[in-house]
Amino acid sequence: MVIKRKTIWITGASSGIGEACAYLYAQQGVNLILTATRAERLAEVQEECIRLGAQCIILPYDLSDLEHIDELTDKAIAAFEKIDIVFLNAGISQRAKILETEDKVDEKIMAVNFFAPVRIAKRLLPVMIDQGAGIIAVTSSISGKFGFPLRSVYASSKFALYGFFETLHAEYYDRNIRVVMVCPGRVKTNISFNALEADGRKHARMDEGQDNGISAKKAAKKIVKAIDKQKPEVLVGGKELLMVYIKRFFPGLARKMIRKIKAT
Repeated sequence: MVIKRKTIWITGASSGIGEACAYLYAQQGVNLILTATRAERLAEVQEECIRLGAQCIILPYDLSDLEHIDELTDKAIAAFEKIDIVFLNAGISQRAKILETEDKVDEKIMAVNFFAPVRIAKRLLPVMIDQGAGIIAVTSSISGKFGFPLRSVYASSKFALYGFFETLHAEYYDRNIRVVMVCPGRVKTNISFNALEADGRKHARMDEGQDNGISAKKAAKKIVKAIDKQKPEVLVGGKELLMVYIKRFFPGLARKMIRKIKAT
């Protein structure tokens, strides 16, 4: 009997958490589909994944372009004729106060972080139901648990992911669809470097907190394990994750602490 390889699609796969997860999955000999904006860098990740044992194709795409998301998803489905796991990891952060942030920045962040994963999931869902099962993993953030200075729209997009995908989990659980919410704190990636300032320019520097975060490789090990176990949620990071529990059990204290944060 021929056992089909698992097929896994990862967005935001050219660096950071997405890249690290791709390498872990590649070592398992899976079929990989990788998506990110930077085609050349994505090709380098593809080459390493193939070296590690995966069959791997790349679908470079800018997820802020919502018009052709269905076409992108159809290409991903056609690549190996199924998708067992999709890891909707791509995202973009923010470094600007509310009144200073231009509308175009709000719209781009919501497009990449919320509307793109929602549209991909809605296109994939019938396919996963027809094949009998599927796992949808989604990168939110601890900023999806509480508001944070200079992150108004970023936090909003991450809150929204929880609302949509926890609903999806409830509605299609009996069809063997599982959702894994990935909730990182500080992970040493380029997310702060690529964050958008008020006028849409890149922040172009690494935040101190981000620089002191756990490695993407360490985060990926925890994430892949959580996806394998189909955990509804996985918190990834260091001591900053305590804020999630402070917000849950001592919301008044959490609000005071957040007001005092000197965000960068």
